[in-house]
Parts: sequence; structure tokens; C-alpha cells
Amino acid sequence: MHDPAGRIVVVLDLDGVTDKAGLMDRCARDLALPDWFGRNWDALADSMADPALWPEGAGERGLLVVVRGWRKYAETRPEEWQVAEEIFAEATDRGPGLFVTLGLGESSERPPDQPG
Repeated sequence: MHDPAGRIVVVLDLDGVTDKAGLMDRCARDLALPDWFGRNWDALADSMADPALWPEGAGERGLLVVVRGWRKYAETRPEEWQVAEEIFAEATDRGPGLFVTLGLGESSERPPDQPG
């Protein structure tokens, strides 16, 4: 995936995630968080906002995190998803050069839901 602004792009694919533990595991994997990542909301916010934990070059160029496959999780656990969105917003506010966006499609594997 290419970002016209030149930022490093990381895809956070939540396809199949149905709970907070799954979200934390997927964040650890897709965002390449360190082994000591605490797998809780505060640790996620701190890790995402820390340019030292971003991919090489992202501190200079910026980091764009594209969240895909999030709709099922949001529908299954709306309270948790609301917290996750708040964490993404907080990390974006704290992390200079960090941008988080929600992908429109359901996942990277399947096309978006079709009407009918």
C-alpha cells in the first residue's frame, strides 16, 4: 500500500478478531510491538505513540496505520471498539507523525459487503 504523503504504511488487519485479547494479539503482530508489550489499553496507546517502536524510517517520514476488517469486531463488542477508537485517537494526538485510519472494506481478503 502506498501513501501519497510518503508516510510508512502499516496495515492492522482485524479480520477474525472478536474480543480485546484478539485485538491486542493482532496489534502486537501487525504493529511489530516488542515482547514486553503489556496487551492492555494503556500499553497500546503508549506503544502506538512511541516513534522508537515504529518501523524504520517512520519517525522521519510519519506512520499511517490502516485498520482493516474492523466492522465485525465493532459489531460484536461495541464497548471495546469504542475504547479502541479512543486509543487510536489518543495515540494520534500524542505521536507526532502518526495517523490512524479505518479502511472501508471488510478485510484485505474479501471485497466489501455487497447489497442484496
